[in-house]
Amino acid sequence: MGKTKKKAHPKKRTAAFKEKESNELVEAPHSFVIHRGLSCPYITDLTLDFRKIMEPFTALQLKEKKINRIKDFVAMSGFFHVSHMGIFNKATSQLSFKIVRMPRGPTLTFKVHQFTLARDVLSTSKRQFVDDDMFKHSPLVIMNNFTGDGKHLKLMASTFQNMFPAINLAQVNIATIRRCVLFSYTPETNLIEMRHYSVQVVPVGLTRGVKKLVMGKIPNLSKCEDIADFIMQDGGASESEMEDDEQSQVVLPQTLKRKGNLEDNKSAVRLFEIGPRLTMQLMKIEEGLLTGEVLYHDHVVKTEEEKEALRKMIEKKRKLKEYRKKVQEENRKRNLRAKEEVSGKHKKK
Repeated sequence: MGKTKKKAHPKKRTAAFKEKESNELVEAPHSFVIHRGLSCPYITDLTLDFRKIMEPFTALQLKEKKINRIKDFVAMSGFFHVSHMGIFNKATSQLSFKIVRMPRGPTLTFKVHQFTLARDVLSTSKRQFVDDDMFKHSPLVIMNNFTGDGKHLKLMASTFQNMFPAINLAQVNIATIRRCVLFSYTPETNLIEMRHYSVQVVPVGLTRGVKKLVMGKIPNLSKCEDIADFIMQDGGASESEMEDDEQSQVVLPQTLKRKGNLEDNKSAVRLFEIGPRLTMQLMKIEEGLLTGEVLYHDHVVKTEEEKEALRKMIEKKRKLKEYRKKVQEENRKRNLRAKEEVSGKHKKK
């Protein structure tokens, strides 16, 4: 019989797996997006839609079970380089969304006022520009109106930005920017609007016939005696180009793969919403991972005495937890020594 092949040790296998990962991949922000609370098919779909926003550095096929606890996902986060975790929590009266900075916090809790699934957004769109290639790269993050004096606004803005990889403007390949995520804050209502768009870049200054030829589309020449008839029959610009104002037109610093978009030529940037939509409000910020001192609360304002009393209570709980761990460790060692003594006596006999 031939020799059986030895299985690789788990630690060696893990080390070999980590060696293959590039520094760019390891340093990029990774995320888990899960849902908790009451069972609801719409919340499950919203969770999957939000994972699509976070692609490609997210666990798209992450399986959740009722027996799973938050600490289970925290335990896995180190191996998968997870830096953030999004948690949709469905209660009887409302839906909340938590963004957790792994592994020690802080935790931002939002109240979700409204949401629209991606499929519902696309069903109302005249043009649907969605393909799998656009999810191979992270979206561009656009922040609007996060310029207030409050520290909670700065922390909220930095949290949204740090959930996605930073873009180096000097080295970025424009062809990889296929999506964008907009976070817009309204000071009067304290609401944050989140929108997800597909980015399309098209050449301008061309007639409809020329644009079809440049984009590689096969024209219908059955009613034309000459190619010149096809080019001239549409006259000026197309209807979609008439909608583009000067603010949406840019001079490209690079030539794009999409035909007609050449370097130093004008092109129009168009956004097509692909969903999902979220309208939410920041409720509180906790210092730790789903616990700890409340740094900000939308409804409750504590005095300095109340804050100090809360800090003392948290510190007391922390010390009690450490003491119990120490006692458990001592008990475990004592039981282990007792077992060794009993086994030693049996061997002497």
